[in-house]
Amino acid sequence: MQDKLSGTLPNEKYDSIIIGSGVGGLSAAICLAREGQKVLVLEQHDVPGGWCHSFYLNGYRFTPGVHYVGLLEKGQSSCELYEGLGIANDIAFYRMNPKGFDHCWIGNERFDYSANWEDFKDDLITRFPNEKKGITKYLTLVRNIGRQLQIIPTIRGLWQQLTVPFRTKHMGKYSPFTLKRVINWHVKDPLLQNILNIQFGNHGLPPAKASFIMHAAIMCHYAEGGFYPMGGGGALVKAMTNKIKAYKGVIKTSTAVNRILIEGEKHKKAIGVELASGEKIFADRVISNADPDTTYLNLIGQEHLSKKLLNKLSKTKYSCTSLMLFLTVDMDVKKAGLDSGNIWRIPNKDLDTINADMQKVDILEGEEFSGMFISCTSLKDPISFDGRYHTIEAITYINYDAFAEFKDEAIERTPKYLEFKEQIIQKFLVTLEKVIPGITANIVHKDLGTPMTNEYYLNTTRGNVYGTEKSLKHIGPFAYKSKSEIENMYMCGASIVSHGVAGAGYSGVQTAGAILGRRQDDLLSLEKDQDLRIFEAEDDSNYPEWMTKKIEVKKARLTSGVDAFAKGEK
Repeated sequence: MQDKLSGTLPNEKYDSIIIGSGVGGLSAAICLAREGQKVLVLEQHDVPGGWCHSFYLNGYRFTPGVHYVGLLEKGQSSCELYEGLGIANDIAFYRMNPKGFDHCWIGNERFDYSANWEDFKDDLITRFPNEKKGITKYLTLVRNIGRQLQIIPTIRGLWQQLTVPFRTKHMGKYSPFTLKRVINWHVKDPLLQNILNIQFGNHGLPPAKASFIMHAAIMCHYAEGGFYPMGGGGALVKAMTNKIKAYKGVIKTSTAVNRILIEGEKHKKAIGVELASGEKIFADRVISNADPDTTYLNLIGQEHLSKKLLNKLSKTKYSCTSLMLFLTVDMDVKKAGLDSGNIWRIPNKDLDTINADMQKVDILEGEEFSGMFISCTSLKDPISFDGRYHTIEAITYINYDAFAEFKDEAIERTPKYLEFKEQIIQKFLVTLEKVIPGITANIVHKDLGTPMTNEYYLNTTRGNVYGTEKSLKHIGPFAYKSKSEIENMYMCGASIVSHGVAGAGYSGVQTAGAILGRRQDDLLSLEKDQDLRIFEAEDDSNYPEWMTKKIEVKKARLTSGVDAFAKGEK
């Protein structure tokens, strides 16, 4: 079987065709190809990875969808995922600032999320001594939810099934409630509520709409710190695609799927795909890593869907969309106070009010953005830093309808669109100046990703960043299932298990398990002698020689005259 990212596809039938090369699709491909299946992964973009892919501007790397990963220590779920996929030996991570992997900037107030759960709790109690009882009770509840979520995939046999309600009693009790309701039951101080709510950006919903269970899961995911992949998200993708190819799977980029081929009148069955080129490729089953609307309405067509599924699709809401500013700057950002930790910046207001402001259609209203996430990737990934230029990603969530007049434009945008982007960039910079004074004067390159960018490169409905909206109506038993109502048609990705690098990755394993008749934990126990490497982003004293040498080589590029900005390319 042909094993490369370009060229003519072999004229043969596959066991599984996977549409989309996000980490969900790649995880499924690894599990299936490892079992001996003929697997074909089709990606419409010119690089694999979906949100996890990396790209370069003037030689400097950016990753739009990977800003940190949690639970990477031995025995924790993300580590077990990478070990189980057989890629742990091929990747490495940096531990972000353990004293503040997340920095809360709330008006003039500051608070850091420590990577130690007990330290985090003590810091909160020290700051809010009158809320000690509520803080302790709330964080204990969050930890219990986190532990109970880990139980679900491991349940075996009738007895364990019967005891599930007792072993997951906190999940059952609190699953009907929003984040705001549960937080407000426990603590009353508005600033404390905002601190505990601030990771809402990791699911994109305000506290009044967000599922408490989902938010608790995210808090637990990062409870012991955040980690950034060495080489950015693209390094994860490379490790995964190499593993697929090692098992003789085929990955095709720049290959868009026009439709999923369905046969049968009453009994529907997926039999393959038709490419944008008109070529038809057949398979025993089809797996879509795209979101439900893209999969069912665009690729399959409503004529093949039941009334029940059409009704569900009509009620499905999608997560927020985003603006993402990519900057290369010629300045010492450490002197400005940045480190490897993320910055969540919001005004000192109720978060539901802030979110409503972020969702206004007129996004140019106001001098600065209400909410912003700031990540300095060259500090998270020291091996990428050349000693001079830092890379920064700044993100805010917006209403998709702010770009309604541009939704039908091709990739070559109109002057009006480009002018609109420039106005947005200026508003970003006004906001960033409050965090990094002097940054505007030191920008050597800038680019802005918009909802149109998300749609074009990632084929997401309304430019969404997290798949389906993670409200009470779209998670757990109400989420879309890996096995569809159409025979031999499956799904994976952010709308199935959960979003994020880990959530999407596990969705692929779950889908492969449904196809193979295997349990998730069985599929992740097949690889041996896997060891995930973790280094400290804030301390280079224990870096191995090979890493130190790479950093030196990177810095030597500038001294040898290899400087993308030496001629003033700004």
